[in-house]
Amino acid sequence: MAFTLLVLAAGQGSRYGGLKQIDPVGPSGETLLDYAVFDALAAGCNRVVFVIRREFEAAFREKVGAKYSGRAEVAYVFQSLDALPAGFAPVPGREKPWGTGHAVWCAAPAVRENFAVINADDFYGADSFARLAGFIARTAGAPATPPRFALVGFRLALTLSEHGAVSRGVCTAASGILQSVVEQKGIAADDVGPGRTYTGVEIVSMNCWAFTPALFPLLETDLRDFLQSRASDLQAEFYLPASISAMIGRGQAVVEVLPTSASWFGITYRPDRPRVAAAIAELVAAHQYPGRLF
Repeated sequence: MAFTLLVLAAGQGSRYGGLKQIDPVGPSGETLLDYAVFDALAAGCNRVVFVIRREFEAAFREKVGAKYSGRAEVAYVFQSLDALPAGFAPVPGREKPWGTGHAVWCAAPAVRENFAVINADDFYGADSFARLAGFIARTAGAPATPPRFALVGFRLALTLSEHGAVSRGVCTAASGILQSVVEQKGIAADDVGPGRTYTGVEIVSMNCWAFTPALFPLLETDLRDFLQSRASDLQAEFYLPASISAMIGRGQAVVEVLPTSASWFGITYRPDRPRVAAAIAELVAAHQYPGRLF
């Protein structure tokens, strides 16, 4: 079953100190994003839509999008501070992006079919995309009321950085159905383990989702509510997991949790890069990926 891959790649990389989305980590100069696209194509993806900032469009087209020419249709949409629902105006003094929920909302005009959502700077593994593709194939052609979405769930202990605290969407689920996602900031490795704040087996969202286009009107409603109540807070962000959690609470969506055995790793801080490159090298040595992807 063909699907679109929506890649959230508009982050500023402030903690990393640069555009980590296009920083090479593979043996032939591959980025983490290249591995995600490679796995998504193998799972049936035939179209990739990148949400980026307009100021690095040229670099993205040259260093990323051009690699996939002939393998998948590629499109770009722009997340900007003035991309807002009708009736809302840019907020003076706002410099911080509006968040992942806003990024997905910006892509609505470019997404026509069932789609997966991922971050550009995370490695999700082939099993994650196989599970997303399986869910999309299983639910295609049978529109549900309320709409049915899916989240790939990772174990918290396997999603931490050795080099600083991270934010994670901690999930509550029952019988495989997501009940809520709560964004928890500042989770460090020392917070996880026996007798500590987290056990490490908690399921967390790493922004690896499957949706239908039915998401977009629901997302716009929440974005409007966010802008009406919190736009004056120049640091507030409209997070995708928070919006999905609110939809669940209102009975507007059902979200399956798809647990994965895939290894997750990502780049939050610059010292994360050597560890990620070493992990990729191990996967290549084990013949899970070719030495050159594209």
